[in-house]
Amino acid sequence: MGIFKGMFGKSEEKSSSKLQWNYLESMEDLDAAEQLSKEKTVVLFKHSTRCSISRFVLKQFENTYDIPQEDMELYFLDLIEYRPISNEIAQRFGVTHQSPQMVVVKDGKTIYDASHDSIDAESLKRFV
Repeated sequence: MGIFKGMFGKSEEKSSSKLQWNYLESMEDLDAAEQLSKEKTVVLFKHSTRCSISRFVLKQFENTYDIPQEDMELYFLDLIEYRPISNEIAQRFGVTHQSPQMVVVKDGKTIYDASHDSIDAESLKRFV
């Protein structure tokens, strides 16, 4: 499994990204993201490392995203590896689980969510 994890798992996602992602790997990370949303807009991007559609949407998002980090903070969740965090996002922010999914959080509340081909980096500019 190790070779496949390197090819298709989170290590590939981390190394190939041009964006400055914060990685959600614990409930404490999720708590920190929620707290930060009280200062600036936070985007939670839920990605399935086993899904080619999710991989395509992620790459498209990364290629078109151009909001400065001081205006918006990006969080990345490998929902295969961290399924309990994905479940907590659904419960805490009142969204139905999807994959891929983008959840926009401001002041600790969901202000927008999108999934699959509705995920569009350009649509985030209205939340800055």
